[in-house]
Amino acid sequence: MNNVKIHETADVQTTQIGAGTTIWQSAVVLAGARIGADVNLCAHTFVENDVVIGDRVTVKSGVYLWDGICVEDDVFIGPNVTFTNDKFPRSKVYPDRFLQTHIETGASVGGGAVILPGVIIGRHAMVGAGAVVTKSVPPYAIVYGSPARIAGYVENASAPNEKTTNSNPDSGPSIVSVGVKGVTLHRFKSVQDMRGALTVGEFPKDIPFEPKRYFLVFDVPSEKTRGEHAHHHCEQFLICVKGSCAVVADDGESRCEVLLDSPDKGIYLPPMTWGIQYKYSSDAVLLVFASHPYEADDYIRDYSEFMKLARREASQR
Repeated sequence: MNNVKIHETADVQTTQIGAGTTIWQSAVVLAGARIGADVNLCAHTFVENDVVIGDRVTVKSGVYLWDGICVEDDVFIGPNVTFTNDKFPRSKVYPDRFLQTHIETGASVGGGAVILPGVIIGRHAMVGAGAVVTKSVPPYAIVYGSPARIAGYVENASAPNEKTTNSNPDSGPSIVSVGVKGVTLHRFKSVQDMRGALTVGEFPKDIPFEPKRYFLVFDVPSEKTRGEHAHHHCEQFLICVKGSCAVVADDGESRCEVLLDSPDKGIYLPPMTWGIQYKYSSDAVLLVFASHPYEADDYIRDYSEFMKLARREASQR
């Protein structure tokens, strides 16, 4: 079969195996399973019938892939990762359909992690060794612990040094590009004396749109993530007026993480920017100005859909 290598001790019943795949000692693969090309299925693994494995996947020893699990291309699954497919298991009692667990392209799951049924591990996410994943993991997120919590995001560039486009602090804010299409970091004029402190910005001179709406985000538990969406048309400007939080901006090609930790600093997110806010301090208050009233249809909440639209937009430029 297309240069497929199957160890003599393996029990492989499926014929749906891509070229260049290797299946090692004592692996068991049932007849309905579908396995892509250049897969490395290590010793003492088990693949049930309703399982799909993409191309160039590595599944290390001691991993059992049960019905309902889909593994996309270029995924790494470490040794002894435990997958489940039934939230309320009973002996000899079977659901009509097992919950679907999806591991998206490029994700990695560290050894000994436990993945509860029905979750999505987003593209290029990183699950730490021993993590217990009870909820879906966003694309590019790094999670660890029990229950797993977001500790950061992979492949983020740090915000560049604030080389300003305006060297006179009395004439307006400093503005610097962060390397993500259209996203800029703003440092506003700050005045401090014995009476207190003040920062100021004007619309649209300092903040590049006239706001139609604002909202405040506060009392966010430190492990929670906000945002995780883009807009077709709406522009946003974020200022952490108290405490601090981190903002990830993503245009579909480049990503950057910015720490908002003072009320004289803000970040502009143009339309078609995937935005995430996390690492909230306990006292954080995030002020967001929006260029449009709330419109549900303006939101893009699925990262895969955002990537399709971003690629389409890039191809038209």
